[in-house]
Order: sequence, then C-alpha cells, then structure tokens
Amino acid sequence: MAYVAVRGGKQAINASIESLTYQRLKSGTAPDANIIEQSMHALIDQVMAEGSLYSETIAALAVKQAEGSPEEAVFLLRAFRSTLPRKHYSMEVDTTGMRIERRISAAFKDIPGGQILGTSADYTHRLIDFGIFRESPEEIRTWIENYLKKEIDEAAVRKYPKVIDYLRSQGLIRKLASKETEPSDVTKKNLTFPAERSERLQILTRGQTGAVTALGYAALRGYGAVHPTVGELRVGKIPLTVANPFSGKNPDDAYYFGEIRITEVESLIPVTVPMGMGESRIEFDIGYGICFGQNETKAIAMSILDQCLEVGDPQYPTGDEEFVLLHIDSVEATGFISHLKLPHYVTFQAKLDSVREIARTRTRTRSGEADHEQQL
Repeated sequence: MAYVAVRGGKQAINASIESLTYQRLKSGTAPDANIIEQSMHALIDQVMAEGSLYSETIAALAVKQAEGSPEEAVFLLRAFRSTLPRKHYSMEVDTTGMRIERRISAAFKDIPGGQILGTSADYTHRLIDFGIFRESPEEIRTWIENYLKKEIDEAAVRKYPKVIDYLRSQGLIRKLASKETEPSDVTKKNLTFPAERSERLQILTRGQTGAVTALGYAALRGYGAVHPTVGELRVGKIPLTVANPFSGKNPDDAYYFGEIRITEVESLIPVTVPMGMGESRIEFDIGYGICFGQNETKAIAMSILDQCLEVGDPQYPTGDEEFVLLHIDSVEATGFISHLKLPHYVTFQAKLDSVREIARTRTRTRSGEADHEQQL
C-alpha cells in the first residue's frame, strides 16, 4: 500500500507524543509502578497472559505507560518480549503438583480435599464500595494487622488430587490416543491449518480475554452446541524446571528456577459414544483451559473453545479453526483495526476518482438520452 508524505509530519508527531506525556502527568502525580503491580492483580494477570510473558514488574510498567489500556500494555509487553533471547524450554509440568490457592468444582459438591474458595470476587455483592474512595495508610495498615491475626487455613497451600482422575478411574472419560511428539511453538512458526491441538491451546491462552470470552459465550448460546460442566477450576502456583544438559530429561537432575501462578480449568462435556448393535453410552470429553495469573472466566471460555475446535463441527463458527484462531489475538486485531487511522490518501483518491468517473459517465449517458428523446 502506498502513502504520501504529510508536510511537517515529524514536528506534528513530536507534539503529539508530548501531549500524550502531558495527559499522563497533568495532575502533577503518577501512579508508582510498584503500587500498580501490588494492587491491580487482575489487570496485571490479563496483560501477562495476552502478552505471553510472565513478569509482573514489566507488565505493571507497561500498564503505567499505557495509562491503564490493556490492549496498549499487551502491545508493549509483546514488543519487549520479542527482544528477549530464548535460551531454554522448561520441562513438562504436572499440574497435580500445583500449590493450591483456590479450587472449586461445579460437578461435585464434595471432592477429595474439599472445595477451597480462596480469593475471588464471586461471593461479593458487586456494589460500589464508596468506603474505599479514600484509604489512608493508617487504615490500610490496621486492616492488614487485624487480618493477619486470624488463623489462616494452611490447607489452602497443599496439593490435591484431580477431580478428573476420579471420573477417569471409573472409565467415564473418553480415552484419547497418546501423542508424544514435541508441541509446536506458535511464536516461531507460522500457523497453518489444520492446526495441532498444542498450537490451538497456545493461541487460545494468548488470546484477548474479551474475544475468548465472547466466543465461548457464543458457543454456549448455540453457535457451538456445547454446554459443559466445570469439573475442576484451580488457581495456584506451579514449579518450573529446566533440563540438565548433561543428564538429559531426568527430572531428578533438572534445575529449578522458580514458580508461576496460573489458572487451570478442566470442563466436562457429555458425548454419545456408539457401542454397536444400536446401543450407545455417555462418556465425557475434557475441554482444557489455562492462563497466567488468575483469570477464571477466560480459562473457562478457553476450555469451551478447546472442545469446539477439537470436534471441529463446520456448521458452527466456533468450530472453525481459522475463524477462531485468527481473530482472537489482541495485538493482531488491535493493530489491524488501528492501521485504518494511518494515511490512505492514495488508495482513497483512486476510489474517489473511480466514483467520480462513473458519475460523469452516467451524466453524459443521461444527457445523450435526453437529447435523443427531444429529437424524436
């Protein structure tokens, strides 16, 4: 696409950038990045997941620079991520070893180890709390001191068995063929269709939270013919390790380099399996969702779309890989929409000239027809 130069463009751009900085600082104060990191957990988790980089500090800085815009912060985080070297791949993580902070099941009232409500806004009244409009440091300190005096249930950091394993032991989970091939890396390889499940899961977990949620909702409403039950939702921390280069993939010799907080969802979707002789039985497929931090709605929606794309029913848009996977990426979608703000003078003038020429041709044709009628 061709563009024409805008006279005085550099000066105008510099003035625009200065105006942006003034807009951020005109109150005379600016939020500290550390405060953003410590107090805006939901926003930080969303930006890290969509930015595909686990760094609360850098995500907080991106949020500050973007003035709270998630899409701009994700763009900044992805740009920063592209400058980092890829030195290692972590070893496979068994999420049954997660240090649980929150664990619920919509499928069973009683689960091994019990349900752990943990930290969530699900049980609040969702009313504006005007009492926190101004919170003094003294009030905050007093509240924290009183809270820490209470007995904290240490069970909330233990490891628990998976609810899905209980159903699997009863033969109620549909068995899938084992696949031991290395997963593809969508950040290093262009996506082709049909996509592997590992590629779909990577794109879904990096997908824009609103887009993934909207398509998951669409599947529930009838554009995917699926209504799952959340078998288990977990929020907690998992350890990450890197293989020792001198001993291969022996987990006992791996190097531990930290842990990350994730949300994991396993949804149960009933399917009818033919048994022959006109008989059938009900089994369950598993829809899987996982993302950085605590973002439960997105993880559930991801588990819905995972199952929709695994089935791949062409009559539903949520079963179309290309429709779903190419339209949920935050940076791709925002960038393509935003590029419409850039100069399109040449292309628009070409269209305008074409429209004008058609109008002139029609005018000449009508004038010629009128002269012909007068002669008759």
